[in-house]
Amino acid sequence: MIDFLKYDMLDRDEDIVAVTTIKSLEYEYLFSLALHTKEDSNKIVHNRKTLLSRLDLEDYSVVLANQTHSCNIAVINSDKSRGWFEIDSAIKDSDALISDRKGVLLGVLTADCVPILLFDEKKSVIGAVHAGWRGSGCEIVKKSVEKMMECYGSNPSDIKAIIAPSIGSCCYEVDWNVAQHFSSIDGAYVKKGDKYMLDLVYINKHSLLSIGVKDDNIYLSGICTSCSSDKFFSYRKEQGCSGRFLTLIGMKK
Repeated sequence: MIDFLKYDMLDRDEDIVAVTTIKSLEYEYLFSLALHTKEDSNKIVHNRKTLLSRLDLEDYSVVLANQTHSCNIAVINSDKSRGWFEIDSAIKDSDALISDRKGVLLGVLTADCVPILLFDEKKSVIGAVHAGWRGSGCEIVKKSVEKMMECYGSNPSDIKAIIAPSIGSCCYEVDWNVAQHFSSIDGAYVKKGDKYMLDLVYINKHSLLSIGVKDDNIYLSGICTSCSSDKFFSYRKEQGCSGRFLTLIGMKK
């Protein structure tokens, strides 16, 4: 049995699907969905097909990117799957995807980095964002909202944002060479000895608020992947795990 984390903010809309996958002992590699980490690709593709079957979305396309911790955003105008059945077709060098195509699912693969889902109900536009500390530092989620404004005429006040499970400030210890990128944001980190406990969730929420997304329209899962590594892959907690969970959004046909 596959379980999912669903989001009440979007569950009330029957025309949208938004989920984060959870580890499962019943499937290969604990139900990892990553093709880029050198596991048997046939088994990962089987996991992916099982996921769509469980969601009753077998006839939907899925678009994934070759995530590179960039601030690059790809606009998806095609109904074709990319990076789903084979890694070579993934969108190149991008960490955010936006689209207005119904029947196309956008996803990000993570194991501590911050997955963020965006939905503009009025303009029927979706987005999926991958924000590690580098992406958070260059405000990729803010830039994604700006791209929605530019390409689709979105108003930030109409956009709903889901910040899915990621490593929390309770567990994300960094050096000053990382923390210094966020020194202008009050509350971005807490100093702990000669280290800094960085709050990527807070930083990305700050970016969303700064572009005009309403506080009431931002949902925080409140789940730290390191603390909950029994359910979510955590690169830090598991000391370099190869598994990745998937956070997915799409508009139904």
